[in-house]
Amino acid sequence: MKEREKIVVTGLVMLMLLAWLGFPLHHAHRFAGSFWGGIFGVTGAVLMLVPLAYLIVKRNKSLKQSVTKYVSMRTLLAWHIYAGVLGPILVIIHSGHKYESVVGIALTAMTLLVVISGFIGRYLMSGFAKEIREKKAMLTELQSNYDEAVIAVGSSPATAKSLRPFSGFFSRLMAGFFLPEPSTEPAVSKTDSITLVRLAESIADVEYAIRTHEDFKAWFGKWLKFHIAISFILYALMFVHVYYAVYFGLRWFE
Repeated sequence: MKEREKIVVTGLVMLMLLAWLGFPLHHAHRFAGSFWGGIFGVTGAVLMLVPLAYLIVKRNKSLKQSVTKYVSMRTLLAWHIYAGVLGPILVIIHSGHKYESVVGIALTAMTLLVVISGFIGRYLMSGFAKEIREKKAMLTELQSNYDEAVIAVGSSPATAKSLRPFSGFFSRLMAGFFLPEPSTEPAVSKTDSITLVRLAESIADVEYAIRTHEDFKAWFGKWLKFHIAISFILYALMFVHVYYAVYFGLRWFE
């Protein structure tokens, strides 16, 4: 389900970027103020408010408890994602690809930034979390094998003696060139010196990978805050744009 969602959302983001690339190639100056231009604009604006609703529900405990009785947070997140991409696509179509309003240009640029930042944060952060879980499971297995190998080597004084020259950092790097290859017999391989060294190296590599992924995950936690901050800037620009569109569009009522 998650893979299908990722494929669909990636396709929608690519469609949004293609719609944006129409600015240098196409200009429809009157489309934004036309009937269909207004339909696209209003529908897109309403869809862009859906992510704001999700943000409010997620951070308000009492509201969250009330809403989740009828709709799960997973479903709300799906609405958040799809509406957050479909809305900008309709808004870009509504613009008619014209460069006449500073607010409109800023709104379009901020819309693209919000969607792309949300897309990166959503799927890269989940990817890092998955990688960390897999690496931790691998680390547990390696540590279990290492503990068994230590016990086996401890019962073999000759093998333990062969490891002493490689207790330092640089000498351990050379262990693979001097220690014999592990035996093909499973019962014997646990007492091989090189098996223990390679297990220790593997554990170190996996621990380093986990720390690196956790650092990236922490950094993307800050990225999420950035995404939320620019989303509110986007809503402010959208409010200004709608206000002036209504004000100048309906001034003839006076």
